[in-house]
Amino acid sequence: MTWAGVYFFLALLSVTCTVCAMVQARKLRWFVAPYFLAAWLSGELALIHLIWQLALTALLAFAGGFSDPLAQSGLGLFTLSWLGLVYLHCQAMDTPQTLGASLCRALGEDYRARLPLERQHLLADHITARHWLQPFRFKRQGVRKHSHISYGDAGKRNLLDIYHPHEPRPGGFPVLLQVHGGAWMIGKKEEQALPLIYHMAQRGWLCVAINYRLSPKDAFPAHIIDVKKAIAWIRENISNYGGNPDFIAVTGGSAGGHLSSLAALTPNRQEWQPGFEQVDTSLQAAVPFCGVYDFLDRFDTRTKMSMEKMLADKVMQCTLGDHRELWEAASPLEHVSPDAPPMFVIQGTHDSLVWVEEARIFVSALQSVSRKPVAYAELPGAQHAFDIFHSVRTDHTVNAVGHFLEYSHARWLEH
Repeated sequence: MTWAGVYFFLALLSVTCTVCAMVQARKLRWFVAPYFLAAWLSGELALIHLIWQLALTALLAFAGGFSDPLAQSGLGLFTLSWLGLVYLHCQAMDTPQTLGASLCRALGEDYRARLPLERQHLLADHITARHWLQPFRFKRQGVRKHSHISYGDAGKRNLLDIYHPHEPRPGGFPVLLQVHGGAWMIGKKEEQALPLIYHMAQRGWLCVAINYRLSPKDAFPAHIIDVKKAIAWIRENISNYGGNPDFIAVTGGSAGGHLSSLAALTPNRQEWQPGFEQVDTSLQAAVPFCGVYDFLDRFDTRTKMSMEKMLADKVMQCTLGDHRELWEAASPLEHVSPDAPPMFVIQGTHDSLVWVEEARIFVSALQSVSRKPVAYAELPGAQHAFDIFHSVRTDHTVNAVGHFLEYSHARWLEH
């Protein structure tokens, strides 16, 4: 293949990926995985894609490659891609308006003023290009990591990492527990939410990221038992690392969004605390991302993209018809109550794996009964798992989550 042919192929691939990021595609069936990957990487790394595409075009122009009609056609396709990428970048830059409005609706217009003065100056409102231009550079100054600490008897699947601030904090560090996603079947504690973890650890929070048992080797409720086991371990041991065991917030994305919200809504459920029934597993705040909130899909939101067969075969390892009560118990929507802790639910409008309608139903139910604040941010253009690495959208979202957690901790201290 000639250089002009390579250029045309890359142009075609680029414009296809850009279009995937811009459209809200549904009912893709077997095409959902490649569509998701194309949309996810193009949407979150829009400006980075624009830079390499412009550089490639400049290189070909310098080499005199545009005398070939195929290269000229490629330039036309790349031009369309550039216009789309600029749009996607601008859309991501608008994220703080959506997040700010959601926090003000839930917490009040003056929520920042209600924080202690010494914490207000730690709230971040802006992002820096050096972070999102290096999307996979996570480490930050002032944070120490303790790796592979055992919290249970399931070997590697019951290990946790602690991200420890260097400077002590009066009263101990509030704790943020991170539960990874991966369809309940894959994933590791080191792979997700690192932008949020390092951001909070830099600001005086102690962050704990856990592994938990996975399907199909282990069926539900093994996953939630391990999350609660980790909460119990934190309650009993985190003071040794300077953490405050009385304030634990939880977060997670995708399957982690499901498990974090389920843990927040089912404190001290004894059948999910075998051998540690008397330990307090209540949580003081929750921030689920892109979660699955209703295994029964009782409002038919997934239509022809149902998860029921996958859940029955791999995760629950029983059918809905045979064990409906277990499927109900696994659904956060089933446990919505006035006693729910403060929650900040975050969802992308363009999520192709967990549709936005599911989050809307869950939040509506929660807001109708909860006595604590329920914030909901629906991010325009955001795909599933957008928060895994640094991007314009991720870093703005991390800032907003920091605001919510600081507010929740401040209100907790008042009581």
